[in-house]
Amino acid sequence: MIVHEHFSLKNYNTFGIDATARFFVEVRSIEELQDILANQDYDRKIIIGGGSNMLLSDNIEALFIHVDLKGKKIVSESADSVQVKVMAGENWHDMVMWALDHNFGGLENMSLIPGNTGTAPIQNIGAYGVELKDCFVSCEAVRVADQELVTLTKEECKFGYRDSFFKNEGKDQFVITSVTFSLTKKEHKINSGYGAIEQQLEKEAISNPTIKDISNAVIAIRQSKLPDPKVLGNSGSFFKNPIVEKEIFEKFVIKNPNAPFYKVSDDYYKIPAGWLIEQCGFKGKRFGDAGVHKNQALVLVNYDTATGKDILDLAANIIDAVKTKFNIEISPEVNLIK
Repeated sequence: MIVHEHFSLKNYNTFGIDATARFFVEVRSIEELQDILANQDYDRKIIIGGGSNMLLSDNIEALFIHVDLKGKKIVSESADSVQVKVMAGENWHDMVMWALDHNFGGLENMSLIPGNTGTAPIQNIGAYGVELKDCFVSCEAVRVADQELVTLTKEECKFGYRDSFFKNEGKDQFVITSVTFSLTKKEHKINSGYGAIEQQLEKEAISNPTIKDISNAVIAIRQSKLPDPKVLGNSGSFFKNPIVEKEIFEKFVIKNPNAPFYKVSDDYYKIPAGWLIEQCGFKGKRFGDAGVHKNQALVLVNYDTATGKDILDLAANIIDAVKTKFNIEISPEVNLIK
């Protein structure tokens, strides 16, 4: 375990922001993680995984700890289901593909989401009608305060829409080392009700889709809308889809009768942030090397040498414009690291 100084993080964040960490270390075992967390030589420590859900504002005076724990194993199974333990450093999409290769169902709608498995519970990642919490059993994590390895249940993780215990009262208190999922082995639940998936399946003339068909449809949709971070720096969806109260929604839909929406409950409605941003004229616009992607207004991009501040200023302008035009607050999904 080597601690590097003045280390470029350009290859460790999918935005490709060329910020520098004062110190940087990779850990490949739980013991190494516990040792570096116990080390008192560094005043500030920041945990990173796949780097897909963060925006680096500038050079940062901190020790960055890159969690690179690898491994997948079946911990229990029955005739109908299987529990799989996945280490935090495993790439999320590769893990989903591994599950599908074994005909394990439950993760297919979340194909091609960037990042690593260990950071997925923090955000309660989700896509096309499915969230991580739907197949989550528990996770193991090292508690920062005393370096103890503990298990947190689904209930303890307090999952919400793109939200969890780890973003609120548990923020910066735990480092997730593995996640255990419950997946189906047969009689899979096919989640094809999302409009874009239905259209893609119809386009491919598939009327009775398998979990692999759903994954392929999701991959095709995402590739048509979202840029590859290896080609164009981005963090996927930059903004959350706002969920608004019924009273606000009813006023909104009178003024915008053609706007897309999703009913969450009798009292709340979700409005696609991408549509709101597009109506404000930002889709495809470029401001220096920061911009909004031409195919998906939810995605902010780094064309070349944009700084974290450039991206953040663009995000602030978008938030203000949406608020002014629609009286709806949108907020970032990504974590800003200062």
